[in-house]
Amino acid sequence: MGSSKSGVLFDVDGTLVDTTYLHAVCWAEALRQHGHYVAMADVHHLIGMSGDRLLTQILGESRDRDADEELEYAHLTLYRQHWGRLTLLPGAAKLLYACAGRGLDVVLASSASEEELKALTSALDADDAITVATSSADADSGKPAPDILEAALKQSGLAAERVVFVGDAVWDGEAARRAGVTFVGVTCGGTPEDELRAAGAVEVWRDPAEVLDKLDDSAIGQLES
Repeated sequence: MGSSKSGVLFDVDGTLVDTTYLHAVCWAEALRQHGHYVAMADVHHLIGMSGDRLLTQILGESRDRDADEELEYAHLTLYRQHWGRLTLLPGAAKLLYACAGRGLDVVLASSASEEELKALTSALDADDAITVATSSADADSGKPAPDILEAALKQSGLAAERVVFVGDAVWDGEAARRAGVTFVGVTCGGTPEDELRAAGAVEVWRDPAEVLDKLDDSAIGQLES
């Protein structure tokens, strides 16, 4: 059973840190290294899914799954080259501190690997505002399965009805629906507003800076600390 506290769960990639297109480029290159030529635009739409689900969408259920590990490692190796220069999306760290300043628990509900999460949180530089951070190690399945959000709720002790989840992908919306959590969308990961609303977003903002600017009028602003 959750506590009486309220909180905000945040996706990280594409929501707080500007990595969505980096992931698309790195996945497309990893696939090409293994003989699969896929348009980056097609890969982009799948970012936010777990690696195995992304590969299923691109290569099909009947693919040689023995190659999955090599593909995921190739993606990680390419992506790792960007870690020293990861860029925050506008207002990201300030939004986390603003939520914490309202007495809300701030939870990073990320399905990144532990190694990736360290790079992301280092870029965010907002550890003092963050209560809990999840990684892929905390869930059996990545988004759109609800496992990461359920792990975030369990680790933080928050109840689903007392949180808002902020994300940038339709897969975030699907995971939120399945976890019984209110979903707020941001378009800074490249997914249009209409797609985020179709995925269940109660409101859609441009980026963390706009959420911060409209905080009192947002679903986050309606939470009680």
